[in-house]
Amino acid sequence: MPILNKDMQVCMSLAARPSNIGTRFHNFLYDELGLNFVYKAFTTTDLPGAVTGIRALGIRGCSVSMPFKEAIIPLVDVVEDSAAAIQSVNTVVHDDGVLTASNTDYEAVAALLATHGVDPSARVLLRGSGGMAKAVTAAFRGAGFEQLTVVARNERAGSALADQYGYAWVADHDRAGDAEVVVNVTPLGMRGDEQDTLAFPDDRIAAAHTVFDVVAFPSETPLVRAGRAAGKRVITGAEVIALQAARQFERYTGVALTDDQVERASAFSRAE
Repeated sequence: MPILNKDMQVCMSLAARPSNIGTRFHNFLYDELGLNFVYKAFTTTDLPGAVTGIRALGIRGCSVSMPFKEAIIPLVDVVEDSAAAIQSVNTVVHDDGVLTASNTDYEAVAALLATHGVDPSARVLLRGSGGMAKAVTAAFRGAGFEQLTVVARNERAGSALADQYGYAWVADHDRAGDAEVVVNVTPLGMRGDEQDTLAFPDDRIAAAHTVFDVVAFPSETPLVRAGRAAGKRVITGAEVIALQAARQFERYTGVALTDDQVERASAFSRAE
């Protein structure tokens, strides 16, 4: 990486629980490609102040994670269709004072459903109703999945999400029917207080043919481990975060990455 200098462009992330994954992913590629960029992760209790800082300091790009994906919308200037359709942002690009928001999570999930060959006729049980759940649900709808049930204890958020995409909502998975695909889009299994919590019970996992956990850190969540042990097709949050980060990288730098570069950067981002 070039020595810090006055012309270096800065990219950042905002999350409630910052990790080193994005920082290592982007900086690895800046170094390898000789780009005059640096990336740093942050958290904040003052989102408007943070966005003002992006403008005032000329921050080039910002990755947005929970719980800021929806709250940041009124603070930007342009909301692209990928974010406007689901009212959820994960990427902000700064061009000459104009902040443009988009959502690369949607793109990544749609691509993974295709590459893993998940059948759109499958019945899906999706747990979660937050900003990321919107992106994932929209991606399933866009991929042609007709049978999906949203599981969320928050009736207002859960039913609204389901209604928006023509799906069903239940407060608890026990009230849902059979499912061949189970998807976790909650913090369950994330490092912290809920890192040992299994998002779906064993009988749900046994009945499914595909287990999808959007939690990215750690990549081997209790749900992912249970899915692998049961011999199921597994899609991980590590895959999602790598693909969405690659698309962010291209927006920030204008450089398109090869599959090999994404794979190596992703591996480096998770190395202890």
